[in-house]
Amino acid sequence: MKQQPGPTTEAPEAQAPAEASSTTLEQKRVVNTEIPGPRSRELHEHRKANVPNGFGITLPVFMEAADGGILRDVDGNQLIDMASGIAVTSVGANHPAVVAAIKAQADKFTHTCFMVTEYELFPKVCERLNAIAPGEHEKRTALFTTGAEAIENAVKIARSFTGRSEVIVFDHAYHGRTLFTLGMTAKEAPYKTGFAPFPEHIHRAPYAYPLHWRTGAENAASEALAAFEALIQRIGPDKVAAAVLEPIQGEGGFIVPADGFMAGVREITKKYGIVMVADEVQAGMGRTGKMLAIEHEGVIPDLVCTAKALAGGMPLSAVTGRADIMEVVGAGGLGGTYAGNPLACAAALAVLDELEKDDTLLARARRIEEIIRQELQPLVSQQGVVAEVRGRGAMMALEICHPGTNEPDAPTTKEIASACHAQGVVVLTCGTHSNVLRLLPPLVIEDELLIDGLRVIAEAIQGVS
Repeated sequence: MKQQPGPTTEAPEAQAPAEASSTTLEQKRVVNTEIPGPRSRELHEHRKANVPNGFGITLPVFMEAADGGILRDVDGNQLIDMASGIAVTSVGANHPAVVAAIKAQADKFTHTCFMVTEYELFPKVCERLNAIAPGEHEKRTALFTTGAEAIENAVKIARSFTGRSEVIVFDHAYHGRTLFTLGMTAKEAPYKTGFAPFPEHIHRAPYAYPLHWRTGAENAASEALAAFEALIQRIGPDKVAAAVLEPIQGEGGFIVPADGFMAGVREITKKYGIVMVADEVQAGMGRTGKMLAIEHEGVIPDLVCTAKALAGGMPLSAVTGRADIMEVVGAGGLGGTYAGNPLACAAALAVLDELEKDDTLLARARRIEEIIRQELQPLVSQQGVVAEVRGRGAMMALEICHPGTNEPDAPTTKEIASACHAQGVVVLTCGTHSNVLRLLPPLVIEDELLIDGLRVIAEAIQGVS
């Protein structure tokens, strides 16, 4: 597992994806200066003079180009991208088909507002998402701009359909930064600090988090489901409009729920006529090796929310669901000036084409998981700080805890991430206790580059242990 600080070229069983041939940047880590370099530091000072501190930053490095699995900064460093713009650039940040689609549409028009005059791209995207969402029932899709917009509109639709007011969410959840979705989000700092009071009618149930379930992982699903149903009874089943949950929790720590939990939630929501909303904003669109993460569970939710990777970097989100639910809202009740912008719709159609092309990128996501587990799973036994390697597809994480315990260790997690950044590997942290290192490489990353990045991560973990 040990490596030298510089870029590695060793790549056992390396297999380059078909899309690698389209990249314009050399797919190699290059560290020419300290990171951030002098030009990035200069630009960051300009940023501080003009942008409020509320916009946090993982790494104060300014990019001039991005392609495949590489981010090139203004100092000429080439960083390995293990973030994908927070699960957005799954097909790469410069995929030629996506770029061509955006350019072609921009030559026609950039905006008319779909609620003023219509354009063909909007319903085409809706048709594709209707086909992707689980279930054989008739479906409808509404397009919006951000993930938080999709979540809020899903709640609006569920309330309109049921005539009920209350919403159930789960521990460790993240659903957005708008005021209502902040109320749904679990983590206090930095997301909620200073913004209270939050909207009412939001209730929180336990999520079946195997590693930290107090009576053992084997009891997580059954006990969490019992608590969920008990909460419904306390609120009143005739008052609960929706249960909103992530099939794999994102900001909460890339938590894969205990087996049977998601299916159990579906059965309970059916029992009480509650709309089940799957928040696929981060986990969806091929990230986990299936188009939607809920497919791993064999569960058919009522509504599905997608965003992030949907349009390859263009702002677009969607709510897709049962036609009888979606059609309840009257004309004018849904929308937004930029909802389903034509440039974003053009990009989305190109992204969907790539994701559905011979299962190539979905297979890549599964291959990425194999490589990550192969390279990092040994650290669980070798290094006491890694409590667990978990996730699905190209949505993987390492939970960092104090050795010999499951007690979260945020400072060590931050130290590991900083060491990776210094060596030219962009990683993110997450988790309710900020002790999870998350990996979100583009699905088009080459095996050799991925392995290089993973070995930098392994070296960083060994360095702090």
